[in-house]
Amino acid sequence: MKNFRPIVVIGASSLGALSVILSGCVGIAAQGEKEAKQSVAAVATVLGEEATPPQLPALTPQSSHADALRYAILNSPRVRAAYFDWVRAVERITVERSLPDPQFSFEADISDMIASAMPGLMLELPGPKKLAIAGQMAAADAQVKYHALTAEIQQVAFAFKKAYYQLYFLDAKLRVNRETLELLSDLEKIARKQNELGKVTLQDVLRAQIEQDQMATEITNLDDSRSALLAQYKAALGLDRSAPDPAVPAQFETTSLNIDADQLWASAIRQNPKLKIMSAEIRVAEAALRMAARSRVPDFTVGLEVDLKATPLMWRPTAGVTLPIWRDRIASEIAAAQANKRAGEARLASEQIMLAVELAEKSFMLREATRNVTLFDDALLPKASQSLEVARAGYLSGQVDFFNLIDAWKTQLDFELKLIEAKTQRELAIAELALLVAGDEPAGSPLTPARSN
Repeated sequence: MKNFRPIVVIGASSLGALSVILSGCVGIAAQGEKEAKQSVAAVATVLGEEATPPQLPALTPQSSHADALRYAILNSPRVRAAYFDWVRAVERITVERSLPDPQFSFEADISDMIASAMPGLMLELPGPKKLAIAGQMAAADAQVKYHALTAEIQQVAFAFKKAYYQLYFLDAKLRVNRETLELLSDLEKIARKQNELGKVTLQDVLRAQIEQDQMATEITNLDDSRSALLAQYKAALGLDRSAPDPAVPAQFETTSLNIDADQLWASAIRQNPKLKIMSAEIRVAEAALRMAARSRVPDFTVGLEVDLKATPLMWRPTAGVTLPIWRDRIASEIAAAQANKRAGEARLASEQIMLAVELAEKSFMLREATRNVTLFDDALLPKASQSLEVARAGYLSGQVDFFNLIDAWKTQLDFELKLIEAKTQRELAIAELALLVAGDEPAGSPLTPARSN
């Protein structure tokens, strides 16, 4: 019978012993790997692990704006999804920079009996620097996911602020309109008294009633629209439709932002999450280009077998090497990696141009809204209130007709509503600038402890 070498299945006890021997092996950490895992651990203390929900602040009418914003960020499914994407990318650093698992082999020569029994170990060794470059690629990709998490937190913060401001200023409009309805009721009483004295016709009373009916309908419509804005507010807090309606902080807290154009631009270039994502993607592409260039370098396989039947023991070292002979394939890999890097650089340049445009637009909107708030609050509204009082007194004395009185009232109402609208636009412009600049983490951001590492 001719000799042959079958592959033999090793017993569970032998494999178990071998696994125990090799289980303590660890690789060499890639650059930034330890720091990335420390950052993940720090964020996990705030966001909680997969099975542990984060500690959410209680929401009451007395809650601060910062508490409500913290609730929105920590309770956001989008933030948690981006967080676990980052965790996965960080763990991939260890996977990519590690050597392949060694292979246990066993060969035997058998004729009429077992002539040789040769267990052995085989190990694949990638070419020089390939594992280091793979670790760098994974680390850069982890940075992409980290900045994506940062961008998601900023988006959630903006969505919360937008919903909160719209809901708050809707309540302000309702308050103004209800006060106006009371004023119209007073005007109707004045018109009735003037009519009873024979100074005016019933037309004035009817006109006051018409204005009251229109205002009551406007209040009903605004009150009805509140349910839609409240649904947006609940969604911004990460609450589903079946959850009870959350309390809205009663105390409004305005925000401020330095609108110096040069400082904003410098901060945006340094901090904007989109730009950071694109910069990290370029670093991934650069590492991929270095890896493609290493395709010319062969990989190696080394192994060692021992013949347990031989006396003395016979050792059989083995070695193998890949032959990177397909030059056209290697050239295409390098060209593709180079094109990917250049495309990333072009996208980054394009995003910087668009950022400059958006920054200019939002800065103008903020300046315009701030000027309008000053105009209505300090100049027009006080004069309109004075004009209404003069018209009321003139109507009682018979010097002003009811149409002029109503016109004075409408002017004051219009200015009050425009002041609320200007304040809304101002806060939204600040929120949008904060989204573009992203100079500071929003209040309650889970990344704050990670940045301290």
